[in-house]
This record gives sequence, structure tokens and C-alpha cells, in this order.
Amino acid sequence: MSTDTPRGSWGNRLMASRRFQVWAAQFPLTRRLVRKEGEAMFDLLAGFCHSQVLMALVQLDILPILAARPETVQGLAAQTQVPEDRMEVLLRAAIALKLLKRKSRNRVALTRSGAALIGVPGLTQMIAHHDVLYSDLADPAAFFRGEVDTKLARFWPYVFGGDMDPEISATYSDLMAQSQVLVAEDTLRAVSLKDAGHVMDIGGGTGAFLEAVGRAYPSVQLSLFDLPQVAPEAQQRFAQAGMEARTTIHPGSFKTGPVPEGADTLTLIRVLYDHADATVTDLLRKCFAALPSGGQLLISEPMSGGATPIRSTDVYFSIYTLAMQTGKTRSAQQIQGFCEAAGFEDVRIFPARRPFVTQCVTARKS
Repeated sequence: MSTDTPRGSWGNRLMASRRFQVWAAQFPLTRRLVRKEGEAMFDLLAGFCHSQVLMALVQLDILPILAARPETVQGLAAQTQVPEDRMEVLLRAAIALKLLKRKSRNRVALTRSGAALIGVPGLTQMIAHHDVLYSDLADPAAFFRGEVDTKLARFWPYVFGGDMDPEISATYSDLMAQSQVLVAEDTLRAVSLKDAGHVMDIGGGTGAFLEAVGRAYPSVQLSLFDLPQVAPEAQQRFAQAGMEARTTIHPGSFKTGPVPEGADTLTLIRVLYDHADATVTDLLRKCFAALPSGGQLLISEPMSGGATPIRSTDVYFSIYTLAMQTGKTRSAQQIQGFCEAAGFEDVRIFPARRPFVTQCVTARKS
């Protein structure tokens, strides 16, 4: 036997032994652990069914129906055109996932988790949009080999720098704006912009994050830099918010031109993970050039756990950005390296309050 056998090989072979598994399942000191690990393994196996139950609740509008009042199986079946016996299966599954609960023998209601699904901005829209991602992952082996022409890449066409269909532009802008609410909350809770005089949001879409900045800091000047297709909706947003006088819209693309100058603080909110390393390198250099001495860069997006993978980001966001074909979920340390290579100093990594929402990194130009 080779002397360089990995230390864990013997234990792995033992755990893989069917004879040992049978014994451990019966032995009093190990059977509880065996059952727990078995349940966890089955939970992984059943995960796709879990997500499809959630998708069905959203597609059939069951959550808003139950938000109004508890309903019977027959009532939900009639309102959704789903046969009663099949509706019963769906509702039992949702109850098992703790999204619904039995209110009486034949009536169901939302649990707190089910109600929260409605209250989280953009969540139901994102769930409904996931049929695109699931389609791309239908053949996971081919997906990871890079053999799938992913539909998700066509849903987010701006990452390729091409022209966008107005309908697609409106769809992705609305989805981004809805989900940006939580990102703005966590970002502004983690990082103070009290010393900023002029904040420019790069790739800021229709201005959801920048509007949150304006509300939190009433005296700061605001600028938005994004594609011309989203500029009209952004202008309308700031006009409705009463911020039009202190807001400047810069239509353009950081992929084909420079970042506009004039701001002492630049923000990149869920931008870097949409793009390949070469684009990120180029963008950060343009940000450095646009900032004055002492200027600050704020980066906020879901980040990988790096050496210690995080379930929400290293499973979900890493695969999602991979399906975009140009995207990449990076760790905070990797982003720090990109910032330093672009010339930034004093790079700070902030603890993530909710890693599945966002994490923040700041850097300064000396």
C-alpha cells in the first residue's frame, strides 16, 4: 500500500462500506447521527422538488390568495384550475416545507415564512424567473463542461454590450429594481456615506440604490451612469422622488467608454459579478482614473466564501453567474486583489449581515 494515502481515505472507505452503514444504523451511539446524515442527503436529492413546489405556489398565485384569507383545497383548486387531488399534493408539500399550515381540517393558511415570501421585495419575481436557470441546468454535466448555450445569457444581454430589446430591458430593469431594495438596506447599514459629497452609481439601472442613498443622505449630490435604454425610467424615478434637481443621468457604457468624472464616491452595486475578470480589471482602472485624490469606491454584491465556501453564494450565485457566461462570483479577498491592482489603497472588507443578499468592500484612492 502506498505510504502517501490521504489521511481521510481510510475513514471515507469505512463510511462507504454498506456493512458498516448497517451496523452504524443499529448501534445506539451512532444511529441518531446516521439518521441525521441520511435525512440531509435525501434533502439534497429532493431539493429540486422543493424549489418546484415554491415555483408552483408563485406561478399559481396561491400566496397572495392565502394572504387575503385562509382557503379550502376546493377553493384553491377552483381559482387555479388545478384538479383537487393534485392541489392536495401541492398543499401537503408546501405544508411539509413550512410555507403553509393547516388552519382547520380542510383549510390552509400562510405560515410566517410563507407570508415573508410576499413581503421580500423582488423575491416572487426572482422565483418566477428561475425557470430560465432551471432550463439551463437540465443537463448539469453538459452545463459544467460549458456545452450549454444558456438562456440566462440572453436574459441579461447587457453583459455582452449589445443592443437590448426594449421589452427585455424593461423586464430585467424591473427585476433588478425590485431586488435592489434589500441590497440597499444592507449596504447602507454596513457602510457610512456621511462624508460623501457626490455619489455616482455605476451600472445603477433605473436608480433604485441611488434613490436609497438620496433618502439616507438628503444633502448629497447624485449621479447615475448606465446604458441609454434605462435612462428614461431612472429620470422618472428621481422626478417622482423629488430628487431631480440634485441628480444627473449619464447615459453610456463603461465597457466602451470612460467612467464620468466629478464624484468623490463611486458605487458598484451588483456589477462586478456580472462580468469576466478582464472587464472587471478594466472597469476598476476606469473608476480609479475618475476619482479625485481621497475618493472612495464602494462595491456591494453577493460574494463567495473563498477558502470557506458559503451555501448561499458558492452554490446559488456562483452557478447563476456561470450560467450568464460572463459572470463570476468572487470572494471579498479576490475583489480586494483587483482593487489593489487598479491602484486603490486602504481596502476594507465588511462582515456580511446576510451573505445571500450582499457583502461590501470599500477602497480609496490616495
